[in-house]
Amino acid sequence: MENTNTPQQNKFGNWLKTSITARMLMVGFLIIILLIPLSFIESLIRERSFRQLDVVEEINSKWGNNVLVYGPILKIPYKTYSETTTFNEKTKTYLKETKTHINYAYIFPESLKSDANVNSKKLNRGNFESAVFTTNMNFSGYYIPTDLTSKDIKPEDIIWDKATVIIETSNLKGITSEMFLKLNNETYTFQTNYNEESENTIGLLDVLESNFINADAISKNDNANFSISITFNGSKEIEIIPIGKTTTMSMTSNWADPSFIGNYLPNDETKKITKDGFKADWKVLHINRAFSQQHLNKIPNLNAFAFGTKFMVMVDEYQKSERSAKYGFLVIALTFLIFFLIQTLSKIDIHPFQYLMIGLALTMFYTLLVSISEHSNFLKAYLIAGVSVIVLITLYSKSILKTFKFPIFIGLSLTALYTFIYVIIQLENYALLVGSIGLFLILATVMYVSRKIDWNNG
Repeated sequence: MENTNTPQQNKFGNWLKTSITARMLMVGFLIIILLIPLSFIESLIRERSFRQLDVVEEINSKWGNNVLVYGPILKIPYKTYSETTTFNEKTKTYLKETKTHINYAYIFPESLKSDANVNSKKLNRGNFESAVFTTNMNFSGYYIPTDLTSKDIKPEDIIWDKATVIIETSNLKGITSEMFLKLNNETYTFQTNYNEESENTIGLLDVLESNFINADAISKNDNANFSISITFNGSKEIEIIPIGKTTTMSMTSNWADPSFIGNYLPNDETKKITKDGFKADWKVLHINRAFSQQHLNKIPNLNAFAFGTKFMVMVDEYQKSERSAKYGFLVIALTFLIFFLIQTLSKIDIHPFQYLMIGLALTMFYTLLVSISEHSNFLKAYLIAGVSVIVLITLYSKSILKTFKFPIFIGLSLTALYTFIYVIIQLENYALLVGSIGLFLILATVMYVSRKIDWNNG
């Protein structure tokens, strides 16, 4: 039996060594096998990325959340009436009863100006970091004399002595100083309002309400000037809602990578961004937004009109590592193609196990990249991981190919390939264009090198 099988085994082994088709099938099979560790590495990167998000959320929740300011808004109670008719069985008569109800009108200011001075910094926990800030926001402006006759509310039904000013905010716990309202040279304090269900139409906002204000300040014919100062510890972003008939905001910060968000962008002529920070100015007119200055019964949800600045750590190492890992199939396939062409052209025998070791070395690049980038910047991690893998494969190929010229060529090819991928990762708008051109040149090179191979031999 042994003598019968040995010639068949030798024939199959010789076919694997001499047949180009057999080598191509073997290389393709190994590439498919190596997709398994690549998928695990991508899962690891995503898991570490989610871990980063959890840590950032924990840091932000303790320091202070995003800042959204909706206000200041005049809250003016007024009376409405309803009549009910009941029938008295004893007297056989109908009795009319008038009931008085208290409702509220919400008046937005004629002019709203906000000045925000933001001091930003990074907080670290382990290998992760988050952008946080302390901001002092000064609000000023004025209300015009209130007239609700257009809303079918008579002046005598307005309860002027119960009027207040309210502010809604997303970051109540981040307020670090007492708040005072100055209205026509009179000062009022604020307290939280947890009982006003009709006002808190936006579930994530808390209500701050002032003491009862002087009725003369808003019922006379003169404008009522106001000013409020609020200091927040916050994270992620700062936004306001442009409730003034004319709303302006000026923001200065030491943060060098702002992202302007929301429904309105700052003025390009006055916007300045440098390595030391930025300064931006916004101006929103009433004709730029689709809501009025007076509202009855409840405050409308105007989140869609908010605008401001996002403060985020712009360099996302995990996102870059994940993008790099998506090119893992390309790196392995092109590296195996180089070894396959060398094996075919030079008639040097390369065992499948040696292909597998080279493929595993290539996958190790991504684990090195992720682990090192958690303790350093992405460029340094990419250089260390790339140089380590290139040197390892070059030295290993020297022991396989028994010559210097092929290992040097392989090392230079891997260097060019990793450099090409790094350039693509850094690009945004031109990544597809550069990637397409690079792949075209690689394909042209392979076609040129393989033109003399006799593909009909095996």
